[in-house]
Amino acid sequence: MVDMYKAVIFDYDFTLGDSADGIVASCNYALGKLGLMEKTGEEIRRTIGLSLKEVFRALTGSDDAGAAERFAALFRERADEVITESAVMYEDALPTLSELRRRGFKTAIVTSKFHYRIDEILRKFDAESLIGAIVGGDDVSREKPDPEGLIKALSLLGINRGEALYVGDSHVDALAARSAGVPFAAVLTGTTEDFSEFAPIIIAENLREILEFVTKI
Repeated sequence: MVDMYKAVIFDYDFTLGDSADGIVASCNYALGKLGLMEKTGEEIRRTIGLSLKEVFRALTGSDDAGAAERFAALFRERADEVITESAVMYEDALPTLSELRRRGFKTAIVTSKFHYRIDEILRKFDAESLIGAIVGGDDVSREKPDPEGLIKALSLLGINRGEALYVGDSHVDALAARSAGVPFAAVLTGTTEDFSEFAPIIIAENLREILEFVTKI
């Protein structure tokens, strides 16, 4: 740990905001088109943050690569219509990002969502200027928990791995941070409650607590 972090990097879903309604609709659209049984919102919410291939496996138990590719294509077809429209940002997200930038912190988003989707959501909330770099699932060859996305974000921000804090809501985020050698901060705004095996720098109830932590070090 350093005396002061230079950057705070965020996951998106269940960390900065919530696009679960659109994700649930897109998953069930894809499953229906494939002739498969639709899933409950809770079942789908538990898969958010995984790659679409892993989402398909988690929801169906199938390792059929061709079916997973078709699922992903159908998901994106519906997602282009509903996800940005239904996405919200948490009440404390924009104030937190604004204050971090005001204090000179660099910021980034590393997510399994496609880059253009994050661009759309940030534009929707007039937040483009609050994020210095975005690494989406389409910007990497290996999605989280592989560290490629975080390592790319560090390069884009021009900082070392010990100078950044990665904030996420899931074990996938924690694993990515561990593999990248980046300190991890857990937020309890998602579906994961136990982060003890990952020894995060902080376990926070919300983004306000993250802001307080990094600005008081």
